[in-house]
Amino acid sequence: MSHRKVIEDYYCDINNLTDLLSKLTNCYRLLVGGAGELNSIAAAHKKDVKDALHRADELGDVIDKIINAIDKSTVEYAQYCKMRTEIVKKKMKFEYIETEIDEELFLNSLDEIDNDIKEE
Repeated sequence: MSHRKVIEDYYCDINNLTDLLSKLTNCYRLLVGGAGELNSIAAAHKKDVKDALHRADELGDVIDKIINAIDKSTVEYAQYCKMRTEIVKKKMKFEYIETEIDEELFLNSLDEIDNDIKEE
């Protein structure tokens, strides 16, 4: 497997973790909200409310583990991006890029002049 494929898979894994985090966070909010609603019902047993909070707390622990995994993964991915940027900077010839930009600007100005002539 090429290095690029490994990094692309790594990035995909980070995206999957963030997607999972989003979904679990929404579930957590619903669990906490449900426990709050259950607590406001007079006929609810105290044990049911504690069980609902316990489920939310367990999910919170899972969310913490995912956040930790994302933190570790994004640090490594950011280092990869930084290293890649440094390599591109070293390989890139700025005078070629400047020439390309100048040519593009020159061609754009010629197009504007042609448009002005056609409008007259």
